[in-house]
Amino acid sequence: QAMNSRYNNREQIQRIAQNTLRELFPSWLPGQYAILFSRPFPEFSARMNAWATRMGGTWLMGECEVNDVEIDGKVYKDQGLLVKRCRFLEESGCASVCVNACKIPTQNFFIEDMGLPLTMTPDYETHECQFSFGVMPNATEEFDAKNTPCLSRCPTAGSLRKWHDGGSGKRSEGTSMGNKGESEACQYMDEV
Repeated sequence: QAMNSRYNNREQIQRIAQNTLRELFPSWLPGQYAILFSRPFPEFSARMNAWATRMGGTWLMGECEVNDVEIDGKVYKDQGLLVKRCRFLEESGCASVCVNACKIPTQNFFIEDMGLPLTMTPDYETHECQFSFGVMPNATEEFDAKNTPCLSRCPTAGSLRKWHDGGSGKRSEGTSMGNKGESEACQYMDEV
């Protein structure tokens, strides 16, 4: 929520989050990782990252377990990571924070910097998130993630929508519910 209220566009939030991931590693490591592991050994690299993410990310995300991933009808052992109840999503209570400060920048970091495809699939009901290493995000799933309605617990309840979208520059009043109690798409997401 603090990021959403401090920065006025989702691309800026995504860049900041991706740069934060980059700063966790020595500057030479991601590029070399792509050359030494991701490109020549994609399956091994996917398994290694699933295990490394479990070991290094549990403190941030919560309890995780390494699992199998299906790619084009074939099951790949230990190339996935299931975050059983993502602290990041649960504490933020905001689908926009999940997508713009975690999902998109993390996927971009692995794809662009580490040379390893990654698809993250958050479940906004259970707060689970499935990491699928070795799987490129597809347009339909990305569209669905970005078109997620505001969560009922969203702490902004739509109050920062126009400001965040670069509208009037002032915080506007509003709710996260549209006509007849139906949720509107979160305005912090990409326009569809």
